[in-house]
Amino acid sequence: MQPFVLYNSEQRKKVEFVPRNEGQIDIYVCGMTVYDYCHIGHARVMVAFDYIIRFLRSQGWKVRYIRNITDIDDKIIARANENGESIQQLTARFIDAMNEDAANLGCVAPDEAPKATEYIDQMQNMISTLVNKGAAYPASNGDVYFEVSKFEKYGRLSGRKLDDMQAGASERVDVEVEKKHPFDFVLWKHAKENEPAWASPWGKGRPGWHIECSAMSTCCLGNHFDIHGGGSDLMFPHHENEIAQSEATTGEQYVNYWMHVGFINVDGEKMSKSLGNFFTIRDVMEKFHPEVIRYFIVSSHYRSPVNFSDVALKEAKTALSRFYHSFKAYQQVYGQKTVDALEQSFVERFNNAMCDDFNTAEAMAVLFELNKELNRAVKEEQAEQAEQAMVLYSTLRQLTNILGLVQHNVDEFLKSDIGQDALALSDTDIEDLIQQRVDAKKAKDFAKADGIRQSLLDQGVVLEDTRQGTIWRRAD
Repeated sequence: MQPFVLYNSEQRKKVEFVPRNEGQIDIYVCGMTVYDYCHIGHARVMVAFDYIIRFLRSQGWKVRYIRNITDIDDKIIARANENGESIQQLTARFIDAMNEDAANLGCVAPDEAPKATEYIDQMQNMISTLVNKGAAYPASNGDVYFEVSKFEKYGRLSGRKLDDMQAGASERVDVEVEKKHPFDFVLWKHAKENEPAWASPWGKGRPGWHIECSAMSTCCLGNHFDIHGGGSDLMFPHHENEIAQSEATTGEQYVNYWMHVGFINVDGEKMSKSLGNFFTIRDVMEKFHPEVIRYFIVSSHYRSPVNFSDVALKEAKTALSRFYHSFKAYQQVYGQKTVDALEQSFVERFNNAMCDDFNTAEAMAVLFELNKELNRAVKEEQAEQAEQAMVLYSTLRQLTNILGLVQHNVDEFLKSDIGQDALALSDTDIEDLIQQRVDAKKAKDFAKADGIRQSLLDQGVVLEDTRQGTIWRRAD
């Protein structure tokens, strides 16, 4: 197992990973709240941790992967009431849809997918411990709050200072009179009319959102485990609150490493339901093959913000097709034959990229270079090149498998007409890509600039750089 580094959000830097138990990695990832279909932001979290775990397992690590399901929540209750169906009917339907979307994206199922409603007793035990330790307090209405001032390290993950937050939230104290501090957060909510509720020492009610993940993660992986992940939007307050309530309960460090996946932007703004600019995975799959969506996600570093657009997905379609065309050319000459030998120089460079905080952008550059070598070996059609072609093909097959790419039948993928009308580049699309190329050259990212030129050429668009700028034409 090759040593690797990852960016620890808590330390705000890349650090070498050291497992708690030799050869084993325990990972907990915050999953979905199942009241609607998953959107493309959820897809990014699913796919990012999927290829991370695939890579770690390929390196010989024994990985235990837990991704929870929130099946009790204000939004779930509201949606079920709106639909006139039970909460159980609603959540079961959207859990099935979530699993179907994940499978279409090529994601391996987590080892466990605990549901919040299955851990109510464990949540109540944690809350009782916090109350008994003086870290939480019951309010007169039956709510129970965590007292943030009792946890000295509150804010260490997000870098926020409690005093600064209190100064900016003074008006909330008068409104939320039950709280001692405006950032005290709810552990247990008192029962409201026509809402699901469980008996508890504080009266009938249901858990707050934050306590759910602390209970599920520690029950599945222990009080102290290796990696906790999720979307960047969860860092505060969700993950910050998880740390506080978990460590106040157990007296142990909760997590060694925190990993957060970057935002997906639409027209420069973070994609979110509140802004009305989100797209469900199913919406996007009507226009693009699911592996194109996966490629779009894999091709950018998991921490980097990415801009979601039809143009970006069209480019992903073209780039992914280059691998499929190469596989087709190889299979026409050599069939499906593979060999045990691998081209170690490419394997080493791929592994080095992935061991550097799972740098898939760099890993993909290695794969395209390998793809080019494979094409050259196949085209030469000389007997002495046959063995080399087989080695290169076997290497590319193995490395793309690790990223969950080129997983479909070659002919079926290349003949796929999913959203074919959306794939043709408009003049505006071409101008946008040319501007991206200009920006990449200014940033000295020449690999990206060359990639855009090649992508356009693959789609029949020829660029010519002149003193007056870049001009383009469609190839005859």
